[in-house]
Amino acid sequence: MNKAEIFSRVDHTLLAQTATWPEIKVICDDAIAYGTASVCIPPSFVKEAAEYVQGKIAICTVIGFPNGYNTTAVKAFETQNAIDNGADEIDMVINIGDLKAGKKEQILEEIKTLKKICGGRILKVIIETCLLTDEEKVTMCQLVTEAGADYIKTSTGFSKGGATFADIELFAKNIGPNVKMKAAGGISSMEDAEKFIELGAERLGTSRIVKIAKVEAAEAGSY
Repeated sequence: MNKAEIFSRVDHTLLAQTATWPEIKVICDDAIAYGTASVCIPPSFVKEAAEYVQGKIAICTVIGFPNGYNTTAVKAFETQNAIDNGADEIDMVINIGDLKAGKKEQILEEIKTLKKICGGRILKVIIETCLLTDEEKVTMCQLVTEAGADYIKTSTGFSKGGATFADIELFAKNIGPNVKMKAAGGISSMEDAEKFIELGAERLGTSRIVKIAKVEAAEAGSY
């Protein structure tokens, strides 16, 4: 698998609390230069970024991030606001406490609500696998499928663990045919990225893959 194929699966990400517009601008420039699938940025930068890139790269943002315990009404407002500002893709965080409490119908309806707002735009559902049992992960595979979301996503990158190969393998066995997978959190090498793709991940949420490529390009240019 060549690097261009890997880049085409990457949501080039900057979600640090300290992110500034000059840093977001660099992320956008790099995403365009390397042909990534999107940039994944905080909601507060969506409008400025959308105006800056002028359709050259998809703008992805996060909803209910990173803890997921906002009310559905708040998440719905966030989603509509992000779309109004120019977001092309939405990555929402589920209410993990609701899952632990067995409130499956509530989670299902929340995902359906946000998907309805998204319309034809991509909705990815972050389930924060590091906080879940395998049984809970399987339940979320079923709920994401039933709700009609486009992707199930492993992690926010803000909890105690990120994507694992085992979680993507588990997803692949339990999602419906219309649901894709996004691995995110801790993907720090081209080798890991390629392995996640081989296991079936259609998207990778990472800040590091493009950085690695930039360093390699700089080193090659110095010789």
